[in-house]
Amino acid sequence: MSNEIVKYDPELNTIPLRKFTPVEMNLFFSIVSRMRDKGDKTVRFSFDQLKELSAYKPTANNRFIDDIESTYQKILGLRFGRRSKDGLHREFFVMFTEFEINGHADDPYVDIKIYPKAIKLLNELESWVRYALSEFRDLKSSYAKTMFRLLKQFRTTGYAYFSVSDFNELLDVPKSYKSSNINQSILKPIKEELTPLFRGLTVRKKYGKGRGKPVIG
Repeated sequence: MSNEIVKYDPELNTIPLRKFTPVEMNLFFSIVSRMRDKGDKTVRFSFDQLKELSAYKPTANNRFIDDIESTYQKILGLRFGRRSKDGLHREFFVMFTEFEINGHADDPYVDIKIYPKAIKLLNELESWVRYALSEFRDLKSSYAKTMFRLLKQFRTTGYAYFSVSDFNELLDVPKSYKSSNINQSILKPIKEELTPLFRGLTVRKKYGKGRGKPVIG
């Protein structure tokens, strides 16, 4: 499992994973790694397979089922959709439409099926984000996990720029956070955990004009 690759359309990186815990992120991207190029087929994951893919620690199946269910409830809250430039045509969809957890089976399993309009996120990709599941999985902070995915999208440019509003939305930064909170709780774990994975990683703040020189990116 150590060489399992996660690969998907960059659009998936534009959706903030609101309130996902690190365990739920591991489960979600373990599922994504195995749903690639399966079209609209229902894909079966045994509990053991999903635990191994996601490096899941607690062993009791009741707890595992609760974590899978909470992951799916949060997946249902992800906002996929498109709108026309004039705003007159808008559509929204969920990523997975079938999600059955069967803990009664001799070999307990989860059956998952992708929604037809979401197929392009994981199939016949023209552009993609790609990384090793093990590297993602081993990161502890949810902020480091999210920034890891985002930086992998910019592997060819060598840098990524985020406005403050995009940064706050993509990383789901609490509205109550001040600059000191962001430095300590978000930027510090990102630097500590990602520096070994991205050679020469630096984080620079862009300051705007005006009183107090506010951070704008």
